[in-house]
Amino acid sequence: MRARRRVPPGAAGRHRPAPPPEEARMSVRLNPYLHFESTGREALEFYRSVLGGELQIMTFGDMGAEGPVPPPEGVMHGYLETPDGFVLMASDGEPGREAGAPTGISVSLSGDDPGKLGGWFTALAEGGTIDVPFEKQMWGDLFGQVTDRFGVRWLGNAADPQA
Repeated sequence: MRARRRVPPGAAGRHRPAPPPEEARMSVRLNPYLHFESTGREALEFYRSVLGGELQIMTFGDMGAEGPVPPPEGVMHGYLETPDGFVLMASDGEPGREAGAPTGISVSLSGDDPGKLGGWFTALAEGGTIDVPFEKQMWGDLFGQVTDRFGVRWLGNAADPQA
């Protein structure tokens, strides 16, 4: 096992290689991957009801897992692709490891359609907690924060159309 090495702030940028030519770049996406203790299917179905899209779920049983842990109906991998082009992935936790509520991270939804973002915000808040109401903020945008019923914190930001 390799020892971890702390990289001082700003050091990574000093030794960054030049980006590849445009024609050589690969398509890359950064996607949130959420872990749940046993509510992965319920959470993904809820997110599909809020955000729309196509949901694919593969269970531990689908992959031939046997025995009580992990349960065959547990989500090994779930994949939601929305009509707006973002992807949300999730699974039930690893056997013997509690997933717990995520801390120190939020899923952020942003754009220029206040009606759509406000609708998502309201739907995600159902059964959860509104931490910051979705309303105009001092920087001019509409912004809000909600912790959904699964413990996931969501940020919503609609750009100020006058900016």
